[in-house]
Amino acid sequence: MTAESGAAAPTFPQAMERAAQGLALWEAGELSDEVFADQVAHLVNSRDGARGFFVVSLSSDSALMDRLPEPLVLNLREAGEGVVDLTVRNLAMSTAMAMHHQRSGDAAQQARSERVRDRSTELLRQLDPNLVKERLEVLLQAAGQASGPDLDFLNRWGYDPEQRRAISEAVLAVAE
Repeated sequence: MTAESGAAAPTFPQAMERAAQGLALWEAGELSDEVFADQVAHLVNSRDGARGFFVVSLSSDSALMDRLPEPLVLNLREAGEGVVDLTVRNLAMSTAMAMHHQRSGDAAQQARSERVRDRSTELLRQLDPNLVKERLEVLLQAAGQASGPDLDFLNRWGYDPEQRRAISEAVLAVAE
């Protein structure tokens, strides 16, 4: 997949670097919401680009994902299923990791994972409701009934029954 400019899609590390640079400029007031949203739109045109953007934006100390500027929401919504899929996976992984960190007594890491979970939840509430509903149902089937396409995803990460219950609760919380 290529960006609209004709350039090759960024690699995952390139996307992380571009996202971090753009985020820093946005935080400093050197990029408008619209210009930054356009840069993000180019990143999320590819899977690695979207992964890089979300790794940086969901976990950073920046207020971007807490504020969710309208131009950014519109561009992420337009990106469609790929953005929804990655956001749902981030919801599941951050929920399970928050529980892992809680068990190990790492309150700082638990708080970081909870922030990613909360940001993922809020972003999912802003994306296309039909795509979000369909994708969350697939995750809920795997977490709650141990069946369906996401079962391999949950098994690959070794999530235990308690973590899967927490993931189910996080999925249901998106609709609240």
